[in-house]
Amino acid sequence: MASRGVEGRASWGDVSYALPVDLSPDSLRARLEDRADVLEAARLRYRALDLILRSFFWQEKLRVNLELLREVVLDQAQVDATLDAVSRRAEAEGWPATSESMALLTDTLRLRAALTGRVNKRIHSKTKPRSLEEALLLLEDEALRAGPFLGRHLWAQAVDILPRNLPDLRAACVSAEIFERVFACPVPGGALPFNLSEAEEVRRALLLSDKAMESLWERVDRFDATGRLRAFLEKRARRAPLRLPRSGPELFLHAVFWTDLACSRLHDLLESRISPVIPSEEEGPELLVWLVEREHSVEARLAESPVLSEGRAGLFEVAAELTSLSHARPDSAWSAELSWGRLWAAAQRARAETGPDMDRLQDALRLFIRLRGQAETPARLFSRGAEPLRPRLEPLSTSATDDLQGLVRQARQVAGQSSGSRGSG
Repeated sequence: MASRGVEGRASWGDVSYALPVDLSPDSLRARLEDRADVLEAARLRYRALDLILRSFFWQEKLRVNLELLREVVLDQAQVDATLDAVSRRAEAEGWPATSESMALLTDTLRLRAALTGRVNKRIHSKTKPRSLEEALLLLEDEALRAGPFLGRHLWAQAVDILPRNLPDLRAACVSAEIFERVFACPVPGGALPFNLSEAEEVRRALLLSDKAMESLWERVDRFDATGRLRAFLEKRARRAPLRLPRSGPELFLHAVFWTDLACSRLHDLLESRISPVIPSEEEGPELLVWLVEREHSVEARLAESPVLSEGRAGLFEVAAELTSLSHARPDSAWSAELSWGRLWAAAQRARAETGPDMDRLQDALRLFIRLRGQAETPARLFSRGAEPLRPRLEPLSTSATDDLQGLVRQARQVAGQSSGSRGSG
């Protein structure tokens, strides 16, 4: 077919221009660029899905091919935008109806309209959706709620409900890969299982997996009113994955196992370093980077953030310093005065805080004062014939004047006295 040129006004997206247009088949195909691939893929999916919906046992076939439906849903916004842009350009340039590009455009538009009508007929809802994407999601919801026609095992039901191309499942798997890489290897006792860059990765993965897992469990509950499938998946998720996951449920169980393991390890890690303050689910990930920085420099401060207020950051710093002071003195260079200075500065940050965490932290300081404030029992009391005397513990103070700063001051005094008495002995 000989090429011909026309002087026309063409539009692609939001750009309009006037220029001679080459309408040869090769030129039209070249100007479509990757949009031709988008339309060809959509045309194939539309045909396959329309064929399923026209069959007699369409619900069973649809349940088996939910991944195909999901692919159409995921790409539908891009396909709609491509069809609109190509249609405007074809009209502006006057593409011949016999060209391959025009046939592709016309065929895709026809299949989209036919599939939209077919889906609307299969939907039982009285309110019809406004777009093909919404219609397909509603059709998936109704098909899964209807359940299998002849009854199936739980694993087959899980395959239907959890197709591999669910966006939330993909997000959960990405997070699980990070958890597996960081927490699969053993670490020395008391050491952090990650470095600074890995801590940042784990922090982002926790935020991503939290929303993804919540959405996936809600999906399981929505399509399984009996609760049997959830109990089945929770039981299976306790087993360590032994092979590479392939199906949707296998990917889900792999993600659940490593996410639960990571959360358990991080809970133990935080408890050993900032007890008795208990971080919330949102605060936990924010502490990881600071803990790694604190391993390298005890002067590292916990910055205020949208999740952590100034007072909460101070509470965590007080808890971390108190934990360090309660442990044995480290072998490396260490200054008690600097440590108490950091504890005092942290107490100043947290002075306006109230609530259970503040109460637990004050009780921990009172216990520290009681234990460090006990005078050592003289050796002569343990001589032959003498009954050893047990030091009497004073009850915990409940005075209203025992604020956090006052308790830190008392703890510093008794710690200095006990160190002095041991030194003189």
